Amino acid sequence: MRTQSVLNLLVIDDDQLYAERLVELLGSYYDNVNLGLLDDKEELLKSLRQSWDVLVFGQAYDMSFTDVVGVVQEQSIDLPTICLMNKEAAANAQNEDGLPAVMNSTMVKALCVEQEMAVVMAICLQHESLRCRQQLKTLRHVLSEAEQRANVLIKNSKSAVAYIDQGIHIFANDPYLQLFGFEAMNDIIGIPVIDLIAGGDNVKAFKQFLRQFDKGSRKDVEFNFESKRKDGSTFEAKLQLASATLDGEPVTQIIIQQNNSNSAEVAKRLAEAERKDSLTGIHNRRSFEEQLAALYQQAKQGASTAGLFYIQLDNVGKIRSSLGLQGIDATVKQVAYALDKLVTDEILEESHVSRFSDTVFTILVENQSTANLEKLAKKIGSTISELFIEVDKRTTNTTASIAIVKIEKNTPEPRVVLERAIDAINQIMIETSNHGGRYHLYDASEHANSDDHALAESLVDAIANNRFELLFQPIYDINHDRSDFFEVYLRLPLADADNTILTPDQFMAVAKAHNLLEKIDRWILINACKKINDVRKSHPEARLLVQLTNASLIDKKLPSVASQLINAVGGKAGALTLQFNENDIADHLTVSKSQFTALNQVNCQLCINNFGSSAKSVEVANFVQPDMVRLARSYVEGIDTPENLETVKSLIVRTNEIGVDVLMPYIEDAATMSVAWSVGARYLQGFYLEAPSNSIKVASES
Repeated sequence: MRTQSVLNLLVIDDDQLYAERLVELLGSYYDNVNLGLLDDKEELLKSLRQSWDVLVFGQAYDMSFTDVVGVVQEQSIDLPTICLMNKEAAANAQNEDGLPAVMNSTMVKALCVEQEMAVVMAICLQHESLRCRQQLKTLRHVLSEAEQRANVLIKNSKSAVAYIDQGIHIFANDPYLQLFGFEAMNDIIGIPVIDLIAGGDNVKAFKQFLRQFDKGSRKDVEFNFESKRKDGSTFEAKLQLASATLDGEPVTQIIIQQNNSNSAEVAKRLAEAERKDSLTGIHNRRSFEEQLAALYQQAKQGASTAGLFYIQLDNVGKIRSSLGLQGIDATVKQVAYALDKLVTDEILEESHVSRFSDTVFTILVENQSTANLEKLAKKIGSTISELFIEVDKRTTNTTASIAIVKIEKNTPEPRVVLERAIDAINQIMIETSNHGGRYHLYDASEHANSDDHALAESLVDAIANNRFELLFQPIYDINHDRSDFFEVYLRLPLADADNTILTPDQFMAVAKAHNLLEKIDRWILINACKKINDVRKSHPEARLLVQLTNASLIDKKLPSVASQLINAVGGKAGALTLQFNENDIADHLTVSKSQFTALNQVNCQLCINNFGSSAKSVEVANFVQPDMVRLARSYVEGIDTPENLETVKSLIVRTNEIGVDVLMPYIEDAATMSVAWSVGARYLQGFYLEAPSNSIKVASES
């Protein structure tokens, strides 16, 4: 039965045909088999830097099977190994029944090389065993972290919680000790739980209740009884049981509640905890959305107005590259504290500061004029930019891009309010070439006037009558020393007296408002492929890089469209590379993964644009697995300083380690060009190399 999976197979042998035969046979069980073939120790050490699923050893120039196992163990790699031998040698290495002398979840030694069925079975089973170990390791890690978090919560909880093993106390938190009159945990360890239950009938009923729970019954997990304190006094209580772990061992958790009021208090505290951000202690996204909905209803009824500040931290990609997640966490915490203090100092009583996502904050304020909102935005921006953030004896800083959206009587629903905030942030990024550090007040009149309607009509006309223009800029491929890879740019000429030509940042917002993004993307694809088809007749390796919008990212028809176009221009992998913005991919991560997989299956390659602009850029790339990424402009500008250069190199190294090529764009001068060769990028692009042109010109090979 065929499975949807990939096998990374490393073969150490001098017989390439045999290795390829294994790949052919394994094709019945895997969608893809990635083969690595070598026959000497130096190549093995290099190959082990990559991730492999199974190692098959046959013959090597300067290694024995023992040597190979030693190298794998020295590298502390969990890599199942299979030793192959010829018929005579295998007979000596097998047991008296002719079976492999060693056969476990990590090694099979030895199999006869001619017995292909046994070899294929061993590879499949070893791979499955590896996957199980990896999943088990992940689950154990998750369980360990969950247990650690639970124990911290329990120790700090105001609820009375204890752990018992076979009815004996082995842990209790302070509220539990205080409830029953014990001074320290050592005083209660070893005491049977039934000693805290008053009355023989209660004790008998509880033993039966506990016995049923231990047998796996979860029909009843609550037990009402009369509790007995250490001093002999009693009180009515309710006991709840749950399965838990302590130091990795299974135990039973018990929670004691004195009365209903205590239960209500616990529920209230839990509700509050669910609306707090665990890292910063301020409100989280859930709390923000509830407050936004409430303010929207008030504004709709004319009772009040409100303002939303959407605060997106800048240069988080650089902070992540240079200081890691520790740097991101430190930055987020200090910004959160600063925003909370700022709102308090400004005496904005009706305000709400929240952590909306990883590096985005929101502030809701009531009944403020537009002038006051802009004044506060400036104060927020300066407060963040003036922070000196200490991270492990190093100092960093950041700025923020701030969107302001007013919530008034005629404002659309909360979902639209958030969309307007994100549109305002995008406008800042366009105006600052992704540097940020500014605020933008969303003005609804700028997005719903007659000019926009006229522009929308021009867009419809351009789609219907091919009035768009395409420009093509060469990309230099260092690996192959050629420039037959072209990025496509879209332009919209207007029929006005000034012969105005608009770029996408000037019309895509209107296109989105009128649901034209998908049609524009389709126009670009079709017409760019027509151009490259003519060029490939004389230069069959020529290929395209085409930027598409998030409308196409979630379009289930895109793989079919791409497949037809690729087949039309030659059908080879790489003829067409589709490019999507990192922020769009991060916003639709699961959908992007599925879309990327579907596009790869039709020989379409993928690229992430504006790469490095978030805290988890490499993680996002590793998840969706593009073929290449295109660096954000902020990484290229300022690359002449040693610190920025090292940041770029570090990001490229980490990206290359997950098997993804890097395109370094925006090379506009000789100084940038001089260092571009040294950063590890495969592709180079910019006006210094060649400006975009309305025709595709493949440079003659030297």
